[in-house]
Amino acid sequence: MEEETRSFELHPPQPPDALPRPFAIPWLVAAGLALLVACLVIALRRKARTTPDSARRAAFRRAERDLVDSRPPDVREAATFASLVLRRYLATAAGDPALFETHEETVARHGALAGFDEAARTSAAACFARLSRLKYAPEPPAGDPAEVLADARTLLATLDRSFRA
Repeated sequence: MEEETRSFELHPPQPPDALPRPFAIPWLVAAGLALLVACLVIALRRKARTTPDSARRAAFRRAERDLVDSRPPDVREAATFASLVLRRYLATAAGDPALFETHEETVARHGALAGFDEAARTSAAACFARLSRLKYAPEPPAGDPAEVLADARTLLATLDRSFRA
């Protein structure tokens, strides 16, 4: 019998496409996608738990804390600060664009504060009119800044009660 002779010649290397692919890559991709889906589900569940009512309560607590903690030096600054706090509350709680409007624009809109009862709308109109007069008076108004903030806290409580009714 003839013996087979072996050749010891070097062959060129195989191209990368011809090499076997690692088996782990598809599993890593699948695990990454599963992790992404799990993160999305968790995020959506957390967002679903944040109801408009809880956002309204959080806005109320923040506004109340801001009005209690504030120590403005004069009535004009107290009125400006109270107006900002109340408008920020309305923007969050009622979805009202009052934060970005002037007093006249807010009053001119017939649908402004439509989600509140009549007593709350009347109180809001009177309080915002007073705050506007104090903010834009030609001479700095005399008075107690704490009184302005107390009126704003009263309006805030009235608006919050009106939401719950």
